[in-house]
Amino acid sequence: MSVSASPTTAPAANEAADPLRVWFRVIRLHRRALTTIATELKTLGLSVPQFDLLSTLTEREGLSQQELAERLYVTKGNVSGLVDRLVEAGLVERRAIPGDRRSNALHLTAKGRDLAEKGIALQRAYVQGTLGALPARDLADLERIVVAWRDLARAAEEQPPSKLER
Repeated sequence: MSVSASPTTAPAANEAADPLRVWFRVIRLHRRALTTIATELKTLGLSVPQFDLLSTLTEREGLSQQELAERLYVTKGNVSGLVDRLVEAGLVERRAIPGDRRSNALHLTAKGRDLAEKGIALQRAYVQGTLGALPARDLADLERIVVAWRDLARAAEEQPPSKLER
């Protein structure tokens, strides 16, 4: 399936795009995708934050709560309550870290790994049906643009918004 922007939804090739309009489109697209994924995850009994934590542990088990918070871009306090609930549900377990009495390493249980893999499969299907439907060249262009935008955003983290170029 090939998807292309219609003239009514995107500027013509010879017109400059408005960065603010593009920003709002990205935000709306993010909300739409997140809502769809949240609905799908709910069928598994998971919230988006729970899935984020479980899927992160599929990539790297043994993280501390602090490391997990950094990877998820949330506070350690947010992760703490989330981990407590996932431990109670039998999806995650805490293991002592030798030589560190204040931290625990987080690991998935078999039940947690199974649920995470089901959530990843749901997400993969959504992504394949949306981004995967774009022509390969468009997808490559989008990746290049997103990486460039990410790099600019990282650089902007060092400066307050009032100091950024307008």
